[in-house]
Amino acid sequence: MTQGYGAVPEQERGRLLRYLEAVVAARPAPVHTAVAFNAVYFGFDLGGDGYGGSPLRLDDFPVITFGECAPVLPVGAMVRVATGSDPLYAEIVYREGAHPDLGAFGDVPAWVSGAPAGAEGPGRPENGAAPRRRELLVPDLHAFGPALSLSPAQLHRLRTRRRWINGDAHVVVDVRYPSPEAARRDDLTAYADHLLTTAREQLLSPFVPVSLAELAGGRHDDDLRVGLLGLLDTVRGVLNSSDALRTWGHYAMTRTSLADSWRDTGPLGSDDLRSLAAAVEHAATPARRRYGLTSPVTVYTAVGPRLRGFPGATELLKGVGYAAGVCRANVALADVVQRDSNQGLFENGSRITLDDTFEGGGVWRSHHPGTAETCGDPLIPAGRGWTSTTCAPPEPEAEVDPVDLPLPDDASLGPLALVRMDAKEIVWQLPLRLAHLSDGRLPLHPDVARELHRSHGRQCAARLELTHSGATLDGSEAVQVVTAELGDDPGRLTGVIWPRAFFPGLMLELRWPRGGLVIRVATTRLQESAEIGDRMIGHCFDPRVLTREDAPGSDRHGDTAAGLGPRQLVMRTVRRCGLLTLDGHALLDRSVLPSAVYGRRPARSQAAALESAVVELLAERLLEQAFGSRDAWGQPHFPARTGKPTIPLIAYRPARPRVIRTWGGTEPGSGGPSGIQFVPGHLRRLRPGCSPSEAQRTAFREHCHTLGKADGWELPDGYTFVTEHTRGR
Repeated sequence: MTQGYGAVPEQERGRLLRYLEAVVAARPAPVHTAVAFNAVYFGFDLGGDGYGGSPLRLDDFPVITFGECAPVLPVGAMVRVATGSDPLYAEIVYREGAHPDLGAFGDVPAWVSGAPAGAEGPGRPENGAAPRRRELLVPDLHAFGPALSLSPAQLHRLRTRRRWINGDAHVVVDVRYPSPEAARRDDLTAYADHLLTTAREQLLSPFVPVSLAELAGGRHDDDLRVGLLGLLDTVRGVLNSSDALRTWGHYAMTRTSLADSWRDTGPLGSDDLRSLAAAVEHAATPARRRYGLTSPVTVYTAVGPRLRGFPGATELLKGVGYAAGVCRANVALADVVQRDSNQGLFENGSRITLDDTFEGGGVWRSHHPGTAETCGDPLIPAGRGWTSTTCAPPEPEAEVDPVDLPLPDDASLGPLALVRMDAKEIVWQLPLRLAHLSDGRLPLHPDVARELHRSHGRQCAARLELTHSGATLDGSEAVQVVTAELGDDPGRLTGVIWPRAFFPGLMLELRWPRGGLVIRVATTRLQESAEIGDRMIGHCFDPRVLTREDAPGSDRHGDTAAGLGPRQLVMRTVRRCGLLTLDGHALLDRSVLPSAVYGRRPARSQAAALESAVVELLAERLLEQAFGSRDAWGQPHFPARTGKPTIPLIAYRPARPRVIRTWGGTEPGSGGPSGIQFVPGHLRRLRPGCSPSEAQRTAFREHCHTLGKADGWELPDGYTFVTEHTRGR
């Protein structure tokens, strides 16, 4: 096997194949050739202990620290992830480029696609002897068995704090390459270099089943390298020969798992994969209203960031699920290109090719018109994005249309809240959503739907009685006969006619007297009306839903950015895509606004129009300036986190907060001091060696909720929280 795949007898290939197929089926992430080598060489237990019973010395593993500079760590490297307590032992199972200029929705500047490590801009390669590149590493934190793995609660705590791993349980580091040549090495050569240098003691351990020194017939570096590369070639050849596996580059997946993903209709299932393929195919196709446009258009799309934009995909892309999602998506795109095109040329005139396999999980190039380009294998990455900035003048830009992006927090907006459940009735509250208004429906509380289903089957007629506090409704609106659909989860009322005065975010209180078929819905008056934008609101509302779903372009007749001017596009995007606080305050990273509006980088004229609109809206105080920070993964935070790069934000605030009570020692209307002073909640520094109680940590989180903070609800080190209180003079 040290002589390569071609030298191995058929019987031995079969034995190795059966084991590797079992390894690929057992591991949750696609198995890279280097990871498959580890499984064979170091002994991966298929019973659940992983490498836990292997002879590896865990203290010899290199240490990586989130957000810092690190040596080259190829896929297959076994590492220790630095934390504030015990280190995490992990195997790197996936790796990709995490260039800071990658757009949040998968748009990629042309020069980034295929650029060499350390490139500083279009046509400007790194001139130094030790280039750096930002990379995303996906560690398998359970590769060493349950004894060396964190509990779900511990892992959730580390993900939430985002100091040692990010919120997806990934590690982002700035990798320092010893030379430009080292940065250009393929995966297997890079892993061989790692094993022969950083992990040499691990590779030549006398406790492995058979040491490489014995297999290669000596300890000389040349003999070890030849033998190691031969073993890696054998493992790769066996993986590629399997009828039960599919490979994407060096990553192997079972065909069963790929078939399951195509049968799945949920997030990242067949519907999303088809949408991804269609988006890439049509990314460069001019819109109908510019049908006469003759200038060529080229769009570069990164798979990894693009997948994060699908509704419900966030949880599935955490941990090693990200590696699985990216590899499956690339396989799906490759299948579409091979099946539906002529060497990448589709019927709509666009040519789709793979341009970069490393950056952002893989960058696909869409070019229109594609008929003038030379043919070639569309799945061999050509790096044409980078070369277009070094060998030819930049391609002319074409205007693009704004996109209708899904709400990033749609599932968490407007949850049902149970008010009371007794023997007589069930009472619950929820804010009215835009989908309820446009579809004429209303979700039922699960307990109500369950009881109605038990007594009336999957569908029945119900009576809906609407009361709008302080207003008189038309008779056809006040009492309606609707349909209760109870077979699905959740149950709902359909055929509802919502009054014109009802708007997204309006709080509803619903009552269901047990045993009947009457649902009563009522609104509640505010003591004082609130002016939100151009809407005067006199009833209780949910500010989060109002911010998200009452934006320009959104009403009960449609929800689209089509036809909006620059000012409306800016306001819509900030409200729908920005970080959202509990009081409806939305904050957006100013640098990503053009990509968020158009789904990718627009033409310079369009970006300039948006910037002019931002300046106008800030001057009119319809938007505000704020400052936050960006973490190592590139995610924005507000307020800014200590030690992180500060970034400008543009903020939408629906209403000015009201001062509940003053700080002073006088009561309103009194002539002098009252003898009582209100002390607001505040931080207090602790003595060295002291730590806050869990009660104070909880109190600080509640305090942050009342302030409407977007994130960062943890006490800083060395401080406790003093809750608000009153004291006498």
